[in-house]
Amino acid sequence: MTLKERIAEDMKMAMRARDTVRLDVIRFLKAAVQRKEVDERCDLDEQGVEQVIQKLLKQSQEAAEQFTKGGRQDLADKEHQSIDILQAYLPEQLSESEVAQAVSEAITESDAKSMKDMGRVMALVKARTQGRADMKLVSEKVRALLG
Repeated sequence: MTLKERIAEDMKMAMRARDTVRLDVIRFLKAAVQRKEVDERCDLDEQGVEQVIQKLLKQSQEAAEQFTKGGRQDLADKEHQSIDILQAYLPEQLSESEVAQAVSEAITESDAKSMKDMGRVMALVKARTQGRADMKLVSEKVRALLG
């Protein structure tokens, strides 16, 4: 079952269960995928759908952070629910230690010495951990090891 088929099935199940929160998030996700397909005039593959999910996930994380700073815990909780629903569609994320190991391997492999080499290291790590690591965390690890 492809990711798009799984999203459609989950949407039907949420309708049947009358789970409005899950239904709203899945509808938003499905609309974002369709919007991307229309904009690019193509049919998205699994990786394309994962990129859309990651983008929505990042937006929800930033929104939750802003709501928490603004004292709106009710809205932050809603965003956290969205985050949990969206993460179910992504592959299992790497732990912080696994990310650190991938970064150190990439630094060794690319023979990086300073922050000038950060782009090469990031490219290697991104290729190896595509969709399984938060690139913000990767960037922090690279900066810490090269800086």
